[in-house]
Amino acid sequence: MDTITTTNTTMRNVSGIPLTAREAVSGLLSSISLTCWMFLLLPQLIENYRYGSANGVSLAFLLVLLVGDFANLIGSMSAQLVPMIIAIGVYICIADGVLVCQCFYYNVRNARRRRRSSRRLSNDDDDDDDDDEPPTSTTPLLSRRQISDDLGSRRRRSSASLKDHQGHASLVEVEDTLAKIVQESNSGRSAWVKNLLSVLVICVIGSAGWTMAWQTGVWTPTPADHGGGTARVPSSQILGYFSAVCYLGARLPQIYKNYLEKSCEGLSLLFFVLALAGNLTYAAGLLFHSSDQEYLITILPWVIGALGTVAEDVVIFVQFRLYAPDLSNDKAIIGC
Repeated sequence: MDTITTTNTTMRNVSGIPLTAREAVSGLLSSISLTCWMFLLLPQLIENYRYGSANGVSLAFLLVLLVGDFANLIGSMSAQLVPMIIAIGVYICIADGVLVCQCFYYNVRNARRRRRSSRRLSNDDDDDDDDDEPPTSTTPLLSRRQISDDLGSRRRRSSASLKDHQGHASLVEVEDTLAKIVQESNSGRSAWVKNLLSVLVICVIGSAGWTMAWQTGVWTPTPADHGGGTARVPSSQILGYFSAVCYLGARLPQIYKNYLEKSCEGLSLLFFVLALAGNLTYAAGLLFHSSDQEYLITILPWVIGALGTVAEDVVIFVQFRLYAPDLSNDKAIIGC
């Protein structure tokens, strides 16, 4: 057999490297956390693509988060945390960078479109003002008649256009309402069920990935006599606490934005569900690695940052519930 049990709590892989139960749980949780972060980016990217906009996301939230992630990565490397934690830090920085670039792209593109649209409307208004200039006493009689005819026909066209626009607006409103009702299965209780199932699938993937990595020797446990596998460096502690402050402060602009707009439209619920799962498993993976006092003091800022953001994610979940669209009113509109 590739795996043999030497004691009740120690196992070995094909390379003969011993693995304690505590280290196994730490590696398993860290692998699940890494898998959560790998899939974390996709829901919000898809949500922004669907809307063709990133207005639902606070740029301050993303930028502060990105700064915190870089500080977290540099600090974890200085503190010589376990390799899986450093790998998570590298991937998070890449993922945040991609999301920030997408948000900037949509904001710049939509701002240009709004400027072009406003210029066209302004030019059209100027043309209408010139064409609609009333005849004066010096205007030739034939020209007056032509101007009167043009004004009358333009008024008839404007009236017909207004009716068409009102009809189109009503149709769009009904279609939007129908779309909301069709998407009712994507909100409320069913959305939470789907998201929880997604987290379970990610847990299975992370567990399978860690098992394969350990069995093949790609992942190896840190030696037990290595003081928890960390080096307590003042600079790493400073960076760790700085990243914790960034993490705790990053979500505040998003929470405030949701509160002002009384809406979470444009935000992906699964994005925050995966963030919560990733932070919980991240902190648990660190704590399970060792109970050495020096190690626990070293990892304290990373645990504070992870668990603190979990509390703030709970606030955002409450906002998703409070600001959810009232589909019962939409159904009543359709029934009228």
